[in-house]
Amino acid sequence: MATEAANTPEIGPAIQEQRKARRLTLEQLAARSGVSKSMLSQIERGKANPTFAVLWSLTRALKIEFSDLLEGRTPPGDDSAIEVVPASHTPEIKNADGSCVLRILSPPNLAGRIEWYGLEIAAGGILDSAPHAPGAFEHLTAFTPGLEVSSGDSCRSIGAGETARYPADVPHRIANVSSEPAKGLLIVLYN
Repeated sequence: MATEAANTPEIGPAIQEQRKARRLTLEQLAARSGVSKSMLSQIERGKANPTFAVLWSLTRALKIEFSDLLEGRTPPGDDSAIEVVPASHTPEIKNADGSCVLRILSPPNLAGRIEWYGLEIAAGGILDSAPHAPGAFEHLTAFTPGLEVSSGDSCRSIGAGETARYPADVPHRIANVSSEPAKGLLIVLYN
């Protein structure tokens, strides 16, 4: 159960208002966002506090920004079939030492099935990964030279424009062995 604190934005009613303004049913918003109908109902009634991932899915499905939701603003209508996510609203993940940044480019409703990331690794930086779910596979396309991929006992260097495909259900790593920052596109596929 959610408890309300002073000055806490009322997310549930704001979600409901945005949904109704778009003439969407709970079922339709559930289908667009990947959030279950029962969870949506609980959120709208203030009976559940949504996680960041759930809010992200809902704001993308409603084509609104977090700030609009929190401030109760209704953005101008956009009936375009093209969704544009501003760079400032693209979530990032950094490794412990900050030498690697993953920009989450895939929509949240595909998490756990297929995910894609913009990858930036500082010179000498390493992204170590524990095994993902059984059958998981990664595809790394290098935009710059200097990337080295390890998966299990195998290790390969890849040049600019090359793609490495490797099992990700074993310990794996991506290292920048060059003296310049490295960039690439990382796609994770789950079975």
